[in-house]
Amino acid sequence: MFDSPLGRILLGPEALARENAARFADQPVDWDRMDEAVPMDPCRPLATIAREVSISAPGTFFGSQTRTMTLCPTTREGWWFERSDLPGSLPVKCSIHNVWTTGNVVSNIVLRSGSPHNYVRMAEHMIALRMGLGVDNLVIRLESGDPPLFEHGAEDMVEALNAAGRVKAPALARYVTVKEPVTVVAPHGGFLTLRPPESKTSPMLALDVGIDFPTVIGRQRIRFPVTPEIFAYGAKARTNAPAAKIVWCRLFGWMFSDIRNLGYTRKNLLIAGKWRYCNKPTHEHEGKFLEAAWHRAVLDLLAAIALIDDGLFAGEIVSYKSGHALDCEMVRRLYRENLLVPLA
Repeated sequence: MFDSPLGRILLGPEALARENAARFADQPVDWDRMDEAVPMDPCRPLATIAREVSISAPGTFFGSQTRTMTLCPTTREGWWFERSDLPGSLPVKCSIHNVWTTGNVVSNIVLRSGSPHNYVRMAEHMIALRMGLGVDNLVIRLESGDPPLFEHGAEDMVEALNAAGRVKAPALARYVTVKEPVTVVAPHGGFLTLRPPESKTSPMLALDVGIDFPTVIGRQRIRFPVTPEIFAYGAKARTNAPAAKIVWCRLFGWMFSDIRNLGYTRKNLLIAGKWRYCNKPTHEHEGKFLEAAWHRAVLDLLAAIALIDDGLFAGEIVSYKSGHALDCEMVRRLYRENLLVPLA
């Protein structure tokens, strides 16, 4: 697997892509879990949760207020958001067609349908769960466009969905893949590649993700198949931020509404200085803390893949120094250039 980090270039300079692909190839894998791979079941029925469940936490963008999300079973196919504070508004489907922005001051995926008031911010930490827990149909009811912010990534959502149980639907899950290996490249050289599965008789979703930060986080690389157990482990990883940015936000963030009311604290955010962490990191493996890589892979990258609404994606994904904007642009290109095909 992962024979080449690059495919046909859809966006960005090829020379820069090859230069960074060489750097990625030279970066050692800190944790390889491919020996835990389990092929997808092509005859798996669609599933929703068996009962409604609610969870609460401080708001992501209004941390002084408690926000509640309610996870609801549904016969409607796909993942949907409903704003209880906007009666009569359209449900917002988890789909690339509903991506409004990936944020300016605060990087995040914002979904919207119809009215510009009918939006959901920081959607990535919720929709990523569509890819790893076997819940195909779900309604997430929110009191506003500002979701709750939990202390351990999306662990509270994972536990709530698992506690809610499952109900099977009569229809079968659909799987899609790409016609050929394709790559998009960012101006700074980061890239994202999607490839068809190595085996069409035993397909799976597998990721090879590398990051390179100018802080103590440094270079990290993990490689793994997406299974419920591995997904749940990675979903506990918190968002990270450099210590210098935290200082800037404290000094000047009051001028920006997106920053002054943020609900991030030392408990729910990993803060990385130049030479050391400012709070305790998690996801240690062989003496190295890989929390940043797990968050990037599970709660950021898989969220963009969840925006493919024709079916669950099967194949190989290689990501190096990518981010929300490039991830979403890749999914847009898949639709613009008709690159998705059913997995036979």
